[in-house]
Amino acid sequence: MIANPAWTPQSAFVLAAGLGTRMRPLGEHLPKPLVLLAGRSLLDHVLDRIGEAGVPRAVVNVHYRAGQIEAHLARRGDGPRIEISDERGLLLETGGGVRKALPVLGPEPFLVHNSDSVWIEPGVSNLRRLFTAWDATRMDALLLLADRATSLGYSGRGDFSCEADGRLARVPKDASVPFVFAGVSIAHPRLLADTPDGAFSLNRVWDRALAADRLYGVALDGTWMHVGDPQALADAEQLIAARAGHP
Repeated sequence: MIANPAWTPQSAFVLAAGLGTRMRPLGEHLPKPLVLLAGRSLLDHVLDRIGEAGVPRAVVNVHYRAGQIEAHLARRGDGPRIEISDERGLLLETGGGVRKALPVLGPEPFLVHNSDSVWIEPGVSNLRRLFTAWDATRMDALLLLADRATSLGYSGRGDFSCEADGRLARVPKDASVPFVFAGVSIAHPRLLADTPDGAFSLNRVWDRALAADRLYGVALDGTWMHVGDPQALADAEQLIAARAGHP
């Protein structure tokens, strides 16, 4: 599925406002995006990958321990260029956070990236593969999907099945599907059309895109790691160290 071999989004929205309760006790005095993995914060893993994929600007939302995140971002010397979407007054969840930032993100499709989503890839950039597959004529959102069976830090039934052309379907009740959402997507601003102010999940607008046959996915090449709690963090550290010793 190749639609735009040279297309790159000009903005990314990085979700860094969560309370990080599952990461405690590490998250007691440190926001989860600043927890270290292999010597770098989770947030730096994400921002570095976004910059390497050629995205020039990242909008980072903040809520819990927002000052610590802002101070950390101010010390970054490398791209992408950072702007803050301030949610100190009200935590808006994934969809509400994106909606609030739309005036800053602009009218073109943009990348959305969870701050606890990292992966090991065999050399080909998964973000570039996602950009290449994007087709605004057919899609309102394009999700990066990970193999449920090989993902680290995930033990559920999966989120989606994926057709050969990339079209998605939700996991049926009392069943399982091969793919889990890897915390990364491309969204067109029209995905958020007519959504209300306040907190809501991106799942709400994905369901609308599903009903319109405009929700698609791309399978991640590599090993996805959802670093959501201390055990997943330890497992990710071990896996990265093992891969570093065996190129």
